[in-house]
Amino acid sequence: MVSRACTDAYFGSFGAQGITIHPRPDERHIRYQDARDLKKVVKTELNIEGNPVSKFIDLVLEVKPDQVTLVPDAEDAITSNAGWNTIKHLDFLKDVIETFKSEGIRTSIFVDPDNEMVKAAADTGTDRIELYTESYALAYSKNNKEAGVAPFAEAAKSAHEVGLGINAGHDLSLINLKYFLSQIPTIKEVSIGHALVCDTFEFGLEQTLNKYLSLAHN
Repeated sequence: MVSRACTDAYFGSFGAQGITIHPRPDERHIRYQDARDLKKVVKTELNIEGNPVSKFIDLVLEVKPDQVTLVPDAEDAITSNAGWNTIKHLDFLKDVIETFKSEGIRTSIFVDPDNEMVKAAADTGTDRIELYTESYALAYSKNNKEAGVAPFAEAAKSAHEVGLGINAGHDLSLINLKYFLSQIPTIKEVSIGHALVCDTFEFGLEQTLNKYLSLAHN
């Protein structure tokens, strides 16, 4: 995954493997109707992420994306800022995930790089986790990439051991992505949002996507 909320007609033709959208309750980033419309045109993977409130659950069940990523955002959150407490919310997550998986939708849970949260995530029945990578990006920007990536490598190891697929996202960019992937070879997909959009102003969309794909494949 290398984008948010752009049509597959452009991203797919330039090599992107999928599109991630995050329809929030106030629809300030993308509208619920956009999710319905994208389903009609996206030929690669469609991932819908968000807090599984009733309205969101209904949307996912209607659209039936390839993947749904559960994120514990408050309604007034500016952006995602924490992973799930998978121990505290275990029963709730199990119920929601069972609902989605019964419709053939792959599930992923947004988590911090915490081994206890990762292991509890496995108990929910989810297919994958998505590692919340803000702390890694911050450490990288402060020339502390080794310490920054260490908890993610450990969390990914734990996830792999319990049979979970591993995604990652938040503040990843052309600057910090290569090192992150080199340290965690079990990553299945990454979602790149703000950085990708900014990069297109300098490089254009096609070249930007090629740059990210090159990092992901090397």
